[in-house]
Amino acid sequence: MKILCGPKDFDFSCVTSDLDVVLYDHSEIPSRGSVGAAVRHEIANRKLNPASRAWDLLSLAISAVTADLAGHRDRSPDGWTREFEVTVAVIDSVFWNSQAQLVSSLLSYLTTDRWKVTFIEDGYLPKPPRNPVHPLEECVALLSGGMDSLIGVIDLTAAGKKVFAVSELVRGDAEKQRDFATTIGDGLTHLQLHHNSKVPAPETPPSQRARSIAFLAYGVLAATTLKRYHAGHRVNLNICENGFIAINPPLTGARVGSLSTRTTHPVVLSIFQQILTNAGLRVDVVNPYRFKTKGEMLLECADQALLHQHAHLSTSCGRFLRFGYVHCGRCVPCLVRRAAFLKWGRSDATPYKFDDLSKQDGDHAEFDDVRAAAMATMACEALGVNRWIGASLSSDLINDRDRLAAVVERGLVELKELLASFRVK
Repeated sequence: MKILCGPKDFDFSCVTSDLDVVLYDHSEIPSRGSVGAAVRHEIANRKLNPASRAWDLLSLAISAVTADLAGHRDRSPDGWTREFEVTVAVIDSVFWNSQAQLVSSLLSYLTTDRWKVTFIEDGYLPKPPRNPVHPLEECVALLSGGMDSLIGVIDLTAAGKKVFAVSELVRGDAEKQRDFATTIGDGLTHLQLHHNSKVPAPETPPSQRARSIAFLAYGVLAATTLKRYHAGHRVNLNICENGFIAINPPLTGARVGSLSTRTTHPVVLSIFQQILTNAGLRVDVVNPYRFKTKGEMLLECADQALLHQHAHLSTSCGRFLRFGYVHCGRCVPCLVRRAAFLKWGRSDATPYKFDDLSKQDGDHAEFDDVRAAAMATMACEALGVNRWIGASLSSDLINDRDRLAAVVERGLVELKELLASFRVK
């Protein structure tokens, strides 16, 4: 699928495409897609002044999100792997074309599709605002509404860090993102953004594998607005995720294609950091919990009282919208969440649609994810974690494989103890 993305006044006749996408505005032509208008408005309203290449990075990211939404997996030769040729209008096309192979590798790893990305001139760059606001915070942290990002922001604040919280607006999570930001510390500076991607004929259900690249780009955009950044210093972008879910190893051999996300996988973050470094963007991507399980994060959180107050309100479920903003209790993220609460030793007040996993039926103990988790724990014990984990940590970009494998093993132990508590075998 060939996709061309540029600002509203861009000459879309310059490249032949299957879909034209308007960046940072709405489309007046029904056959065109659009993305990013809400981001443009919010940044302008806040009088923030991001770096030029941060805008280019975001243009790339939201173009990828829109392509992901437009591409139909059932139309691909194997029913899964899509092929994208995306042309993105940016300010500095010479630089970004020098990074095209790296960008394509990042998107391919993130979505398991094939990407060819090309950059063209005449991209979007707003005029600097009069009297721009340069926030005084020293670092940025992504605040998704999930438990791990909640713990991350609590810990950073407890350590005396001044945190600029950045959220990607997701239906069902927007209010809790605001609540978390308001109640942590003395209240955090908080930026909520959403790409509002629209295409004429989206995939149903929509693919969201590339969505996370926009979330990362929001964090970079925010980091380059800080007073610290404008003074020439480096800024940490904290992306807080437990090591087990960050690696997200397929629980069985049949589930390689079903990974829900690779957002914080060490390979993704490594390639993303390379792009930032090459772009001269003084932003360091940090996952402080890459060697921690979710249960360990709960146990070691610096403010146990605050965490206990809010942990059950966080979102983990991969099917949260499908069940009316209720955790299903049986998908892999829900199982990891429930296992973490068990290790923490605190009561879990989260409502789960399928609560009692001891029930021997297809909705509970015999549900695919529950069975896969049980099989994974047994296989890891039989084979050893290094054989079981397979290709999940095989990249040359990973230089701390042993420690990452160890956190996967401990994460499986947490899952095993959860399943044992329900007598699932």
